[in-house]
Amino acid sequence: MLTVGGNRHARTRRFREWRPGIRRVLPRIPGEVMAVIAELKARGFQAFLVGGALRDLFLGREPEDWDVATSALPGQVEEVFPGRLLVHTGKRFGTVRVLTGEIPVDVTTFRREGTYTDGRRPDWVEFEESVVDDLSRRDFTVNAMALDPLAQKLVDPFRGRGDLRRRVIRTVGDPQSRFSEDALRMLRFYRFQAVLNFRGEAETERVIAQVAAEDPSLLAKVSPERVREELNKLLTGVAPGKALRGLVRTGLLTIIAPEFTPVVMDPELMEHLLATVEAIKPEPHLRWAAFLHDLGKPATRIQDGTGIHYFGHEQAGEKLAAVLLERLRFSRAFTEKVLILVRRHMFPCDPGMSDTALRRLAAKVGREALIDLLELRRADIVASGNHYHRAWRILSEFASRIQALLREEKVLTLSDLAVNGRDVMAVLGLAPGPEVGRVMQELFSWVTEDPERNTRERLLRYLEEKKKKKENSPC
Repeated sequence: MLTVGGNRHARTRRFREWRPGIRRVLPRIPGEVMAVIAELKARGFQAFLVGGALRDLFLGREPEDWDVATSALPGQVEEVFPGRLLVHTGKRFGTVRVLTGEIPVDVTTFRREGTYTDGRRPDWVEFEESVVDDLSRRDFTVNAMALDPLAQKLVDPFRGRGDLRRRVIRTVGDPQSRFSEDALRMLRFYRFQAVLNFRGEAETERVIAQVAAEDPSLLAKVSPERVREELNKLLTGVAPGKALRGLVRTGLLTIIAPEFTPVVMDPELMEHLLATVEAIKPEPHLRWAAFLHDLGKPATRIQDGTGIHYFGHEQAGEKLAAVLLERLRFSRAFTEKVLILVRRHMFPCDPGMSDTALRRLAAKVGREALIDLLELRRADIVASGNHYHRAWRILSEFASRIQALLREEKVLTLSDLAVNGRDVMAVLGLAPGPEVGRVMQELFSWVTEDPERNTRERLLRYLEEKKKKKENSPC
């Protein structure tokens, strides 16, 4: 077994070094994937496990997707797997998805690619006969390895395995060429650092900073959806702060999100946001809320004799965050989950708050958002550091009261009321419209003062009394 490149002695040393590693990953390759490779090889084609799956196997991670690179052309792949094609995911670009058992496997012909004019797909594809040529088109060395598990042969022309050991991300070949092919790779450079907790090669980052300064429009060619997905993965990685700091250093952050331009000019504020992201649970809406929660501070900053203040920064931040999330084409539901946290993150956190006030707070944001707000406040405290112990004690006491409320309380939203809008219209003779909503809010406020009032009988009696008052009113 020989790897590609190097002299005979170097290849021998690499063989000795790699043999145990390959044997460790072989049992973790699903039988369905092995079967795809075996069938292609039985027909005389080359076939290798490639991409993120191989990288993750060597790192001891569970792969999410399985990719096989082959010398077989797309039509030949179809002939090898008649009746087992799940979908033609990209036949024009050489990819056919095969379903063997329960696992879909993307089978792609060795290829060389042209430029990515649209920032998403190559303008042209040429099919190749060499796996090395195929690996040379890939983005980073840790993704540019190929394994023939049947022959136990690793092809590693760009020393990706060594970079895995050194925990470093660097491009295959010239960084400038890789980024000009697909500008999204600049974001992926940082996404992999966040997800794998690797460091980025200094030369690659230098080129990113140069590209960002000389041609900031390059990323504009990339679709907002692709940018969004990279940022989602980056923010929910194990080391998001490391990657975000790289985006700040290179200027990529303000190109992607110009709303952050005044924030990066305040290093203390920027560092606080990054620390909050690192401290909060790795759920997408929570990480985004942590990243955006103080976005409105620069616009609301004032200084007087008592110090620096940011009055209304949560409302200003909500507006900026809404523009950013819409530009990245997040769903309406996801956007609202984030915005309610940005809008309410300065919620009163007083353990001595009355039960009625607690109920009203819960009603404004809902059960789920209330728990998320507590988590955001916890991360905010951790990231602030100032008066940590006192703030933590207050939050803990407040959280205990909230948790007790959520366990015991039956009425936290309008839908928890024992009557609905149809009942209101029937008793008061109202047509559908805003007035029905106002009456429902009135009922909710009345019940919030005493949850025992939430029975159908008492609420209907309340409505009947309201009707009588209206009828007897001289107006």
